[in-house]
Formats: sequence, structure tokens, C-alpha cells
Amino acid sequence: MPTIETLVLLVFLSFLPPILYTIWIRNTERCHREQWKPIFLCFLWGATIAIVASLILEIMLEMPLTTSWSQGGMTPFLATVVIAPVVEEFTKPLALHLRSVKSNLDELEDGLIYGAVAGLGFSATENLLYGFSFLSEGFFIFLVLMATRSFGSCLLHASATALTGYGYGKTVMKHASFLGVLPYFLLAIFLHGFYNFLLSYEFVGVASGLVLAFLFVILAITLIRNKIKILDEKTC
Repeated sequence: MPTIETLVLLVFLSFLPPILYTIWIRNTERCHREQWKPIFLCFLWGATIAIVASLILEIMLEMPLTTSWSQGGMTPFLATVVIAPVVEEFTKPLALHLRSVKSNLDELEDGLIYGAVAGLGFSATENLLYGFSFLSEGFFIFLVLMATRSFGSCLLHASATALTGYGYGKTVMKHASFLGVLPYFLLAIFLHGFYNFLLSYEFVGVASGLVLAFLFVILAITLIRNKIKILDEKTC
């Protein structure tokens, strides 16, 4: 059983990086920065409701695969590359439909920011859940795995959900059909699924897959932040 000190460290390492990333993303805007209340609500949604809903939906969708798929070895791969991205990229951006958040969607970059923050809230609790299992691997391995998740997974969730948030924000501002969100949602699923695929990449070794995944997510978050800056400059 982990000690109280170890559990406190686990919570600290799980939540501190996503919180710092949240401040970083929010402060990417120079003009008309988002209020802290909707930022907090998006983070809280991702860290609680989205994570619980995703766990339930993923279990429900994986059960038919486990019982009927003739090649059981494919089930974990499909769950990681297909089911998890679809479910998680559906539950996380629902934070933008909260009244206090939706009412603040008055600039195109807002959807990117709120979506990213919801993704970061999700990654915080996901870090906590994975981190608890990492404790059995020894303290050094625990720190390495937590550092890996604090970088790659956090930025992946922020980047992917920012895309759907952007699509949702555009439809709200333009009073358009919500079908307009679909291309951004599908792109978010692809981004998430491709990242997970790279982490499962074993053709040239796990380390190579991890490096490719990190390069991919660095590119993604850089593009997201650049888009926020470009849109922000137009409204200053």
C-alpha cells in the first residue's frame, strides 16, 4: 500500500503539468484573455465527468470485442487506436456546451483554448489513474513514466480536443449547423488515434515510436498555439 507521502507526490505530478499547460495555453492570447471561471469549469469537466463517461463508454464498447473477436490479441490495439480516441474526443469537448463556457465563445480562438483546457483536465486524472499503477514498477520507473505522460499525453489531449473546440466555437458564433463540427471532430480522432498508434509502434522498437509520437505532438501543439496567436492578432 503506497504511503501518504507517495500518494501526495502522485497527485502533485499528475495535476501540476496540466495546470501549468492550462496557464500556458490561456496566456497564448495577448488580447481579451479568457476568464478563469470558464477555464476552471472546462478543466474540471475534463478531470471528472469526461473521464468517468469515457471509462463507462469504453468498457461498454470493448465488451463485444472481447467476447466475439476471434483474434483476442487485436482487442487491446483496437481499443487503444480506435475506441479510446472516438470516445474521449466525444466526451471532452462537451465542456464547451456548459452555459458559462458557451457564453464566452465570442472569438474564434476561444474554442481552441477551452477545448485544450478540457483535454488537459482529462489528462490530469488519466495521469493519476495510470500513475497509481506505475507505483508498482519501482520509484525510478514511476518517475520516468510520469514524466513521459506529463509531456506526450497532456499535449496530445490538449491538441486533439482543441480541434473539436474550434469547430464547436465556429458553429456557435456563426449560428451554423452542428454538422460543421464533424470535420474537426474526425480530425481530433485521427490525431489521437495516430498518436496512440505511434506508441504501439514496434516495427523498429518502442523507443522509436515514442520519439515519433513526441515529435508529432510537439508539431500539433505548436500549430494550435500559432493558430490562437494569428486569430488573436486579428481581434487586438
